[in-house]
Amino acid sequence: MEKFITIGERLSTTAPAVNKAFLERDPEPILKRAKQQLDAGATYLDVNIGPAEGYGPDLMKWAVELLQSNFDNVPLALDTANKEAIEAGISVYNSAKGTPIVNSADAAGRIEYVDLAAANDAIVIALCNGEGIAKDNDERMMYCQTLLERGMALGMDPSDLWFDPLFLVIKGMQDKQMDVLQFIKDVSDMGLNTTGGLSNNSNGMPKHIRPIMDSAMVAMAMMNGFTSAIVNPNDLRLMETIKSCDIIRNASLYADSYLEL
Repeated sequence: MEKFITIGERLSTTAPAVNKAFLERDPEPILKRAKQQLDAGATYLDVNIGPAEGYGPDLMKWAVELLQSNFDNVPLALDTANKEAIEAGISVYNSAKGTPIVNSADAAGRIEYVDLAAANDAIVIALCNGEGIAKDNDERMMYCQTLLERGMALGMDPSDLWFDPLFLVIKGMQDKQMDVLQFIKDVSDMGLNTTGGLSNNSNGMPKHIRPIMDSAMVAMAMMNGFTSAIVNPNDLRLMETIKSCDIIRNASLYADSYLEL
């Protein structure tokens, strides 16, 4: 069994400090946040530059080269609604230490992101939704099949599509959580990889509760075959839970020092 893959979410324009650093091409805050996440055990770093209309390609190139030159070709997820920016980022990407991730395709307006990943030997995060959130698992599976068929028709290996069920906010959608977990199991039973923005489930909760809820969710998802997640790697409780689940699943070897590895 493969170890769980964590994609660090803290290089996003949703954080004002990161947005400012991207706009000003200021490397220091970007490198600081990147180091914190890598030190905490992130496998990939998600580079979310937002829509970045007009300057997206230049910004993504700058970010990719900055991060890979400072951290021994750290693998990156390129995250933006700007397709040209992802293409620009991949054009300077060094895949010596890991395949780039295109974040993300869906089964509607962004289905061409599958084509982009296929053309560049990249992994693609495939959101199991269309114009809106899927209403149930039958609809999720329909979108999953659409995306899988698109990728395979373009010569992609099924393992290079990472299917995202879309985690739903528990406050207001509590009755939908077991459906999401069941869908992860269904996709896993098909031999496919899964991922998702884990912290969506705890949106709106008090700050002290969120790490508890995210940790519970990731443990239940991993039990159902969940293979990766977009997370805050600086959430110690969460990372300890993921490492512990990997021990129990026999994906990593137990040692008394396993939390420090």
